[in-house]
Amino acid sequence: MANIRYTKDHEYISVEGDTGTIGISDYAQQQLGDVVFVELPELGRKVAKGDGAAVVESVKAASDIYAPVAGEVVAVNGALEAAPGTVNEDPAGKGWFLKLRIADPKQLDDLMDEAAYQAFVASIS
Repeated sequence: MANIRYTKDHEYISVEGDTGTIGISDYAQQQLGDVVFVELPELGRKVAKGDGAAVVESVKAASDIYAPVAGEVVAVNGALEAAPGTVNEDPAGKGWFLKLRIADPKQLDDLMDEAAYQAFVASIS
């Protein structure tokens, strides 16, 4: 089973082995509103923890998707370019943005688990 962690910027990373699938939480997609455009990184791009890794634009705003951990982009969800609304419909499933080969698994320890993230969202809502 995947190990899912969250950032305070509302990204999630679902970890299986040395690869993490990155997207935005359901809370984030609700705050953004209708997603109309997604800009994905190039395969092979190396990102540091906290770097902008992708961009999501909605009818309300454009936002960077920050890398929760350092790593190398090994896959992108090209289907989002034709159907960006998938981010709204299924943010934790088909609406993922990219996959990273994780450079330092210890960085995952700095992220919130599901319970901590839900408490964080409740504290800002």
